[in-house]
Amino acid sequence: MDDRDTPSMTGTAAAAPPATHSGSSWAEVGKRHPHESARLHVLGEAVYTDDIPELHGTLHAALGLSQKAHASLRAVDLSAVRAAPGVVAVLTAADIPGLNDCGPIIHDDPILADGLVQYVGQPIFIVVADSHDKARRAARLARIDYLELPAILTPQQAKAAQSFVVPPMRLQRGDFEHAFARAAHRLEGTLFVGGQEQFYLEGQISYAIPQEDRGLLLWCSTQHPSEMQHVVAHALGLASHHVTVRCRRMGGGFGGKESQSAIWAAAAGLAAARLRRPVKLRADRDDDMLVTGKRHCFDYAYQAGYDDDGRIVAARVEMVLRAGYSADLSGPVATRAVCHFDNAYYLSDVDISALCGKTNTQSNTAFRGFGGPQGAIAIEYIIDEIARALGRDAFDVRIANFYGTGKSEDGDDDCRLSRNLSRNLTPYGQKVADNVIADLTAQLALSSQYRARRAAVAAYNRSSPVLKKGIALTPVKFGIAFNVTHLNQAGALVHIYVDGSVLVNHGGTEMGQGVNTKVMQVVAHELGIDLAHVRASATDTSKVANTSATAASTGADLNGKAAQNAAGILRERLAQFAQSLFSCPEEVVFGANRITLGAHQIGFAELVQKAYLARVQLWSDGFYATPGLSWDAKSMSGHPFSYYSYGAAVSEVLVDTLTGEWKLLRADCLYDAGNSLNPAIDIGQVEGGFIQGMGWLTTEQLCWNAAGRLTTHAPSTYKIPGVSDCPDDFRVALYRNANVEDSIHRSKATGEPPLLLPFSVFFAIRDAISSVAGHAINPPLNAPATAEEILKAVEHVRKLAPAT
Repeated sequence: MDDRDTPSMTGTAAAAPPATHSGSSWAEVGKRHPHESARLHVLGEAVYTDDIPELHGTLHAALGLSQKAHASLRAVDLSAVRAAPGVVAVLTAADIPGLNDCGPIIHDDPILADGLVQYVGQPIFIVVADSHDKARRAARLARIDYLELPAILTPQQAKAAQSFVVPPMRLQRGDFEHAFARAAHRLEGTLFVGGQEQFYLEGQISYAIPQEDRGLLLWCSTQHPSEMQHVVAHALGLASHHVTVRCRRMGGGFGGKESQSAIWAAAAGLAAARLRRPVKLRADRDDDMLVTGKRHCFDYAYQAGYDDDGRIVAARVEMVLRAGYSADLSGPVATRAVCHFDNAYYLSDVDISALCGKTNTQSNTAFRGFGGPQGAIAIEYIIDEIARALGRDAFDVRIANFYGTGKSEDGDDDCRLSRNLSRNLTPYGQKVADNVIADLTAQLALSSQYRARRAAVAAYNRSSPVLKKGIALTPVKFGIAFNVTHLNQAGALVHIYVDGSVLVNHGGTEMGQGVNTKVMQVVAHELGIDLAHVRASATDTSKVANTSATAASTGADLNGKAAQNAAGILRERLAQFAQSLFSCPEEVVFGANRITLGAHQIGFAELVQKAYLARVQLWSDGFYATPGLSWDAKSMSGHPFSYYSYGAAVSEVLVDTLTGEWKLLRADCLYDAGNSLNPAIDIGQVEGGFIQGMGWLTTEQLCWNAAGRLTTHAPSTYKIPGVSDCPDDFRVALYRNANVEDSIHRSKATGEPPLLLPFSVFFAIRDAISSVAGHAINPPLNAPATAEEILKAVEHVRKLAPAT
């Protein structure tokens, strides 16, 4: 029996009856099904929040924003706003009947500023008018008297002022000082990696509709309906059961709609509750970017000691984040950065610290990778430096530093003899139990012809004084789970209707990543029916309560397991009924839309009809909680991740050293998706994550002026990758590797880890720049590697180039 056929629920999952088997030659998981909404997307029929037909009397809201980075509000004159055409109401913090806060962890994030503004773009008031345009125009008419206060705008300034949103965190293992002093070679340096705007195609939007008895229905483009429910209920002074939040789909989220949809939800909910009329709040792109937080930028100072082979014997890094004016999710982001500094490498003696600098800028938040990419790129930069210092291929230095497998040379476990056994424990104390990174990278190096292409790149550069090529192969090891243990839980409902069709509802939210498709496949497989017979409905807090955010790459893992649990219960009920119906105690086999037991066979729909007449319950709830997780935030140790996903990429670039322009010529990606639930969707996730990560590291530059105003707040000034930035030769494959953990059908997550694959692009650019001086100089390249940044690095290398 294939392990895909077992609805294995372990740990603290709700108990389910023993499952029966699907036919061994039939499966709905592992197939390349199209996205469940693909046809609707192509036809323009997919309904997003702004597409919901507006109820009669719907009003439209806009936010009045601060024009100062840090100031007291001496006077706020809203008379002109109230007198503007079409304006129905203007609301301020004084109109909030409950808690004026939308902070997801620490209560330091007001919905509306009350006497103090802390960044340019902070909401001060809400305008409600009879049209979207009138509300936005009226919001610009406020006359506000500010008393400006000193503003902190950069992480460096925040560190100097000891201004932090949460206490600094530090993880130590071994004795860094001793190991560093004894190292054969040492290096130190600095690095800056910028932030990134989520730039979801569908902006922030909420549509609030008053219901009877103080109830409120909120359609919201959010990754976290339960959090929106809590924020709105607290703001209105209501219990959670008064507020229902629904989300059928988002036009992208990328972490930016995890906590930051709360301001929009709360503002729409407040206005609707106050006026007893439906209110829609849809952010203009400029306002969206001015108000909401982004990926954290990081400022690094690092030291490393290493031996003659490039193996790291000591590493220290201090990471200073631009958190923004409030804590939001900066603490967990910093924690994940600390836990991913190691990436795929064993580090014996480390000293890792993270400081969440409080700045008078947007409160930065979740973004695909959630601090993992920022943590991992630092060690990759260090390894790149080591390789050039030793005159070695960086890939070989990476191999020398890989985690061990925990097995001895001959493949037998041997705690006494295996040198590798001491090299498979992370700095935070979790064993790397499923380490395939050496085999995966070797496979990619072979399939991409990395060695031959590196030689060809070197030959090209010797004859090309201006245009320089670069190539790099970089690995990924990424932990999957929420660092906060209690968030690793999910629920689902599965209904079988009398005609044999099935409806599933779960706590995950669909943002284009395909979680609904995968969950539907799991349910279809469990019941032995074709995917066409299963449908997913909108995420709804009145159906599945107390859900976690669809984040941390756990959407399919958690919700797939919960749906499998519910469907498995239903399958067992139907199996027992079939045995009774045919008076046959033999094993019941579900598959290909029919049920077989012994010599008897019956269609799924027919059996369901008979079960209904026999009063068999045809719906069930399901639940799942990831087992074996633990985390001690004080000691920064534990077992925070269920498993690791692995991957690697090879990128080859061409750089114009006179203009700083560059082109990605070819990219090869190999990604470990375990037993992929849907290879088509997973490959799409790898492709999208690669291009998005490439944008973060090369073109997407966030800029604030001296007054603290974000100047890159529209696509005219903020450059996400376009079609022309994609390589002409883009090869993506999935690595065959069943998950050693009991994940859903032994699959692995594909949401966040692929974003680290384009490290290879950044280091290929650095490789091309260093070729200007024959790879004798380490180019000081920060990210994003814009044309200006590339030219600065080229100039530095030329100045220090040894005489020829």
